[in-house]
Amino acid sequence: MATIEVNYFNSFMLNKLVDNTNNPTPPKWLGGSPNANSTNHWFIEESRIRGGYNNVETGYGVKAHIVEDNAESQTLGNGIIYSGLFNSRTGFNGTNQFPVGEDITKSVDPAKGSIQKLYAEDTNLVLFQENKVSRALIDKDAIYSAEGGGSITSTRQVIGQIVPYAGEYGISKDPGSFAVYGYRKYFTDRRRNAVLRLSMDGITEISNYGMKDYFRDTFNDLNSSSVVLGSFDTHNKVYVTSIQKTKTFTNPTSDTDTYDTLCFDDSVNGWVSFFSFKPTLMGSLRNNFYSFYDGKIYKHYSDTSDRGVFYEEDDLKTSSIEFVFNSNISMPKVFKTINYEGSNGWEVTSIKSDTTGTSYNDIAKRIYSYDEGAYLDSGVQYRAGFNRKENKYFANIVNDSQPRGAEVVYSDSISGVKGFFTTVTIKTDQTTNVGGPKELFAVSTNYIESSY
Repeated sequence: MATIEVNYFNSFMLNKLVDNTNNPTPPKWLGGSPNANSTNHWFIEESRIRGGYNNVETGYGVKAHIVEDNAESQTLGNGIIYSGLFNSRTGFNGTNQFPVGEDITKSVDPAKGSIQKLYAEDTNLVLFQENKVSRALIDKDAIYSAEGGGSITSTRQVIGQIVPYAGEYGISKDPGSFAVYGYRKYFTDRRRNAVLRLSMDGITEISNYGMKDYFRDTFNDLNSSSVVLGSFDTHNKVYVTSIQKTKTFTNPTSDTDTYDTLCFDDSVNGWVSFFSFKPTLMGSLRNNFYSFYDGKIYKHYSDTSDRGVFYEEDDLKTSSIEFVFNSNISMPKVFKTINYEGSNGWEVTSIKSDTTGTSYNDIAKRIYSYDEGAYLDSGVQYRAGFNRKENKYFANIVNDSQPRGAEVVYSDSISGVKGFFTTVTIKTDQTTNVGGPKELFAVSTNYIESSY
């Protein structure tokens, strides 16, 4: 075919006159010469080979098996296509070759949604669909006998038979939640309110380990603009996931966004901590854990920075732990003291018993840390919070409740809180060794049985 230059107002295309009557603005010159700003010339391609008179006229050609009136490209979300080989040692690059004469496509069940993530592991390919997880053999296939027995044999087939994992789980549309460590792969399925682990024994719903209600409520609040990120922290050997209700990539510094970042520890099969940072991306490298925020990369667990401060924030975030005292569960009790083993700098901000009757429950006054509760009276040192003996910290629980019924002695006139169990919140103060390490090994209480 030949490319020719024609005058815009007397142009021919495909041997037919072009009607310019209804075109008020002629196109500009598309070449670099003779005049880049000219509006009187433009390029077209004619339809005849070599531009010769009565030569063969080109067309779209034969289209076999086309059923659409308008032939357009389609995106098959449940299909895989692979190209030729790439060999860096020999310099051979066949990644631009897709020979139609060979079997280079593979499809999964479209009813399970589109493929969101592919992960190659040894000689297997793991496929994560929205509603299903499957695996396929690479460079080999499974051959089954008439009795149903199977054996694996090497074939020329690049991707072999696709076998689904047991369980109706997928990765939804959150491929960013995927993380891997060793033979364990972690991901989330917001449609089923689940956080999952895929290992040698199949798929396990790790969100059921004490956090089923939390993930059910959290995932139900997400929408199409929400983001779920995941990464494996090789420094602490935990899976970290960040559930963000708005897209971090478009608005990473927004303070109005609601998010939760928390981690799962396989050694205890439980969710061990919430974090106060909201990452854009996370990853591990050489036993170090990094996260990205606002276009910058940050290294975690660094001894050069204040603990509890993330992404150069001005305010120090305190660490807190909430737990329950629930010994002798069927017996009403009065909890008298609280004791802990660990570092100096912990305070108790809340002690609350279970609700009895319709609305009654006991609460306790704040227990200050060892340093914050120190004061002098007539030159004598006293402690309004924790005291220390043999490197263990202890304090009395002072009641701070409102009177109930005909009760005549209440609040700080009595000690302890009454209930079958108590919920306690203990956190780091902002006075003792600010930004330094604080350890907590064990917390206990002394109580007496009651018959209130």
